[in-house]
Amino acid sequence: MDPTLHTRRAFLRTTFLGAAASLTLPVFLQKTFAAMDAEAIGSATQTATGRDGRVLILLQMAGGNDGLNTVIPYLDDAYYRSRPNIGLARGEVLDLDGTLGLHPRLAGLKTLYDEGALAIVRGVGYPNPNRSHFRATEIWQTAADADRMEAHGWLGRYFDHCCPGADPAAAIAIAQSLPQAFLARSPAGITFDTPENYRWKAAGQDPAADALFQHFNPETPGELTPPGELGAADFLRRTALDAQLSSRAILDISRRAPGAASYPKTRLGRELGLISRMIAGGLPTRVYYLSQSGYDTHSGQANTHGRLLGELSDALLAFARDLRAQGNFGRVTLMTFSEFGRRVQENGSNGTDHGAAGPVFMVGGGVRPGQYGRQPSLTELTNGDQRFNVDFRSLYATVLERWLEAPSLPVLGRQYPLLPVI
Repeated sequence: MDPTLHTRRAFLRTTFLGAAASLTLPVFLQKTFAAMDAEAIGSATQTATGRDGRVLILLQMAGGNDGLNTVIPYLDDAYYRSRPNIGLARGEVLDLDGTLGLHPRLAGLKTLYDEGALAIVRGVGYPNPNRSHFRATEIWQTAADADRMEAHGWLGRYFDHCCPGADPAAAIAIAQSLPQAFLARSPAGITFDTPENYRWKAAGQDPAADALFQHFNPETPGELTPPGELGAADFLRRTALDAQLSSRAILDISRRAPGAASYPKTRLGRELGLISRMIAGGLPTRVYYLSQSGYDTHSGQANTHGRLLGELSDALLAFARDLRAQGNFGRVTLMTFSEFGRRVQENGSNGTDHGAAGPVFMVGGGVRPGQYGRQPSLTELTNGDQRFNVDFRSLYATVLERWLEAPSLPVLGRQYPLLPVI
């Protein structure tokens, strides 16, 4: 067993820190990774750290997914008039209800739909849609109106309002940079592209870290400033110690908790497999974030779009199978989103240009399966785009209130209608 964990517990049990905790010590420093230790299994820390708590996973289909070739109104002649070259033949579509079907590469999602583990929300968007990748993504990440800038992400506001002092691993993004959705008044979340790249450097490898810890002995915390006079340096030392332990725990879990399912050999498959291992390993994470890029299909759309949807479908089916084998499927909800849909009319390059509304997929044991929202009309368009009928912030409000059991008003700034999808 890692002696650092025992040192950590001794450090937190001291009278000094017990007195100081109520004044300045973040709550996560009393809880962080206690559940990682085998001796802590079954202890009261499990609920607090999320071992038994609900998990939300956000998966961005980055680039602007063509929702019309994802959930296909295959009985609508207007679909084929608008897409004579890239439209999916009726015989290829995976039928859902006699009028709508899934892209033929979405067989895995069709399996989940038939098993009662998939919900499809149609016509998701917002008023006055923006067709800029950057601004549209920003709107989805911050839950702001199209004409208003918001400094913090919607998940960052969730952690600010509902989870003060949360464990640093309460939110994890598998990415090269922090997603805007995580931006908060108080720093929230961990970001890494691989567990190996999220690590504390040993002494001598990082001069700044060495300077931070000089003269600091975790076995003698009484040498710190007395309670009531704690300074920024003491806070940073404690936070840095937490970072050291969290990086070790994440790396250890990613290596020692094998998945029960065989994942496709794709980036998305590897990342969902990693998230599965972190869930199985008991990380205290409430929210995971990951992204699949490549959906900006202005030309030659058919092959690229089909490949991406196939990768998505195969990875999600493997992920669901893995979570079921763990016994964790019932405590996980995964929601996809894309910054915008595509135009109804195909362009001259056998692709589609930036549009507006599109479908959202939700997978998990707590999801009420079926279809929600209305399929947008292909004849009543706005500037060549389908009209939305479900505001994406209604989905956010639904997962906040019915899944994360948090009030949505302080996070979203106003009340939005909830959907019966959870």
